[in-house]
Amino acid sequence: MTIVLGIESTSHTFGVGIVQRNYYGIRILANECSKYIPVRGGIHPREASLHHAREAPRVLKSALDKAGISIKDVDAIAVALGPGLGPCLRVGATLARFLSSYYSKPLIPVNHAVAHIEIGKFVAGFTDPLVIYVSGGNTLVAIQRKKRYRILGETLDIPLGNLLDTFAREVGLAPPYVVNGKHQVDICSERGQNFIDLPYTVKGIDLSFSGLLTASLKYAEKIKARQELGDICLSLRETAFDMIVEVAERALLLTGKKEVLLVGGVASNNVLRQKLETMAALHGARYEGTPPEVSGDNGAMIAYTGLLLYEHGTTIEPEKAFIKQRWRLDEVELPWLLD
Repeated sequence: MTIVLGIESTSHTFGVGIVQRNYYGIRILANECSKYIPVRGGIHPREASLHHAREAPRVLKSALDKAGISIKDVDAIAVALGPGLGPCLRVGATLARFLSSYYSKPLIPVNHAVAHIEIGKFVAGFTDPLVIYVSGGNTLVAIQRKKRYRILGETLDIPLGNLLDTFAREVGLAPPYVVNGKHQVDICSERGQNFIDLPYTVKGIDLSFSGLLTASLKYAEKIKARQELGDICLSLRETAFDMIVEVAERALLLTGKKEVLLVGGVASNNVLRQKLETMAALHGARYEGTPPEVSGDNGAMIAYTGLLLYEHGTTIEPEKAFIKQRWRLDEVELPWLLD
């Protein structure tokens, strides 16, 4: 039996997850978190890091209590070392180094993006999917090949989550960005009736959202009725999601994959899920999206990926566990991936 504790602190969420492998398989024993929500504006890295530092002891204790274990029962400590916001990453890395050193536990370095994909594969039961990764910090399409994730296409400027959050913030809809599981842009879209032609920028399997954001904000400056803002939100969302579906479909036809997996913080969006599910069905592929409890940033995905790394002998000395703010998905070798 192996138990791994995972620490996530790359952005707005401080999370601690605990995963166990026994004779019956892998179980998530705990997945506790605390999210930093700005009073106004976007995420301020320093304020978010202070939130994480304050909440870390409580979240850690809550996770251990939920799992019904003590820290001494843990076999290894996994931590997300990147990519992410520097001040936030340092909180998680500092805690992980301390726990590893003080309790003599092996330390496992985890790439945050890899963890999003691996937890998605675990929940879906997939082995070799086409991956569509959409979040506040990443938008890309990838497959696994020769022990790495290979990026077929990605955003050339801002990610999908950043597009939605920035628009909502600039027009006064947020924060908070999500209410009752729905993004503010989705809520606003429910009032929309008319589609506005907005910039649609796809280049092969790459895409760009900055022109779409600029045009949408310019339209928003001229609105005279609240109904018009609903039209803009609807048009923004549909345009952005259709761009995602187009590059995903092109990658699916190129690779011939039979599994389509949506991961990342935006993976819980029902509209995007329905579009990708329809596209996958048209080409005889099975679609799965990561459920909300593990689609956003969370400690369980770090613990699970840490377990896989630990079982394949990947550990690091605490004094060498440096954060990597720009640690790309395709820079990580993963021995369990199919050739």
